[in-house]
Amino acid sequence: MNTKYAADQEVTKSIHPATRVGHVNLNVADLDRQIEFYQTVLGFQQHWRKGGQAGLGAGEPDLLRLVENPGFKRYRRVTGLYHFAILFPDRRELARAVARLFAARYPNYPTDHIMTKTTYLDDPEGNGIELYAESPEDGAWSMANGEFITRRADGTMSNGREPLDLEDLFSHLQEDDRLDAPIPVQTHLGHVHLHVRDIDQALDFYHGVIGFDVMGVAKSFRAAFVSAGGYHHHVGLNTWQGEGAPSPPQDALGLRYFTVELPDQNALHEVIAREEKAGIPAAQSGDGLLISDPSRNSVLLTVSPSVAKR
Repeated sequence: MNTKYAADQEVTKSIHPATRVGHVNLNVADLDRQIEFYQTVLGFQQHWRKGGQAGLGAGEPDLLRLVENPGFKRYRRVTGLYHFAILFPDRRELARAVARLFAARYPNYPTDHIMTKTTYLDDPEGNGIELYAESPEDGAWSMANGEFITRRADGTMSNGREPLDLEDLFSHLQEDDRLDAPIPVQTHLGHVHLHVRDIDQALDFYHGVIGFDVMGVAKSFRAAFVSAGGYHHHVGLNTWQGEGAPSPPQDALGLRYFTVELPDQNALHEVIAREEKAGIPAAQSGDGLLISDPSRNSVLLTVSPSVAKR
């Protein structure tokens, strides 16, 4: 795709294929309530807590970091987080997570995207969450004429948003599976999906500067998807809050930033070089370099914690 930033750079080099999404950082109003939800309803572990901040996940590293701001509010019709997506290692673990939600009578919306099995929910403060497992053996999606096409493995078509067959999902559970056990250590952040004000502007940033590959653009659906290494998407982009939607005020609950983890320092420096050439303001963080997309969604560029600890 010939984006504005890509044109400025003559050649846009793809981001390293081993790049993935790291932890998500959220502003929350009630830290105790949020920690309780993520531990008891979703099975996260609390890794650390210091003052009004905490880190949670499946052991290490953090999948989620929370910063308490009691006076902050939830704003509507603004850019920001649509959802962050927790990727489980297999259908059995997803089944355990969904069964936990049903046992807690927590509202959620199981959906079959064919190539993934998923459920959607909001945390107590309205942050969107997706829980999913890959299921490429069931089919895949592709693009044609700016439209998403989902095809089952047997060749039949799907709208890609079917009700999930819960009986089939729960058949993966075993008798000794405990619903109150923590999520497995293999669980990680699969992707984030963002509300943006303009798809083309967002692609200029996520493709032209950061270097993600464009996996699909559906203008009629008002969405686009980008990734590294051929994954279906690491970042989803949509204008479902309205074209030109404003950025959230400074006292907004929700996304502070999400993390893009590069596999090594050289890969990180390549992205930073493109950011500098594009003239995008940046701030050094203890974990990496913090930049913002045109909709003021913040991205922390960093090296994978497994590399940084060596």
